[in-house]
Amino acid sequence: MKIHVVNPNTTQSMTEKIAEAARAAASPGTEIVATQPAMGPASIEGYYDEAFAVPGMLAVMREEERRGAEAHVIACFDDTGLDAARAMASVPVVGIGEAAYHAASLIAGKFAVVTTLARSIPPLQHNLVRYGLISRCASIRAAGIEVLALEDPSSGAVEKLEAEIEAAKLHDRAEAIVLGCAGMADLAAKLSAAHGLPVVDGVAAAVAFAEALVRLKLKTSKLGGYASPLPKSYAGGFADFAP
Repeated sequence: MKIHVVNPNTTQSMTEKIAEAARAAASPGTEIVATQPAMGPASIEGYYDEAFAVPGMLAVMREEERRGAEAHVIACFDDTGLDAARAMASVPVVGIGEAAYHAASLIAGKFAVVTTLARSIPPLQHNLVRYGLISRCASIRAAGIEVLALEDPSSGAVEKLEAEIEAAKLHDRAEAIVLGCAGMADLAAKLSAAHGLPVVDGVAAAVAFAEALVRLKLKTSKLGGYASPLPKSYAGGFADFAP
């Protein structure tokens, strides 16, 4: 089985961290191919970054599907471009945010999300409503750290995350924690052991769900909103994206 994991931003060190977490979660015999787009933002922190990340991400996904990918994982917790990717792809596409929420809902009555910046809270709330899981979410807490600070061990980012986890346990009565950024993928086991509750990494959860969909031979329905794009011309720099 071949699963493509795409980091929608252009930071190579984050892609490598995501790849390591994905391979650790994958079953024996599953090949993980991790990529990032050639164009787009260095990190995704809000709606503006997200808009410019999608074209490059879709281009990479299209190419990896031609090379035999049997499922895609979008490794951005906002589930960047998920709907467009599902409409384009002929294989399953799993977002790490949606996967993490569903995994947490299977192991806890209430979970809290600990993310990076406060500007990430509205899109995460929107997604939880979309996925029907807002009632299971005790809180979304922002640690006040930029995404790329997670790449710097001296930034104090981990300590800020730990403080928010403790606050979620004490004040929000969270029974599990969802890590709200792919750049946190390497921290889940350590944080779970330190704080005495399940900590869900979306990269690992998404890989597990993607494997399950491939084994079950389930693909995205092409009826309704995820129908393949209609043939038409695209102008300018987007000409190559024409369906």
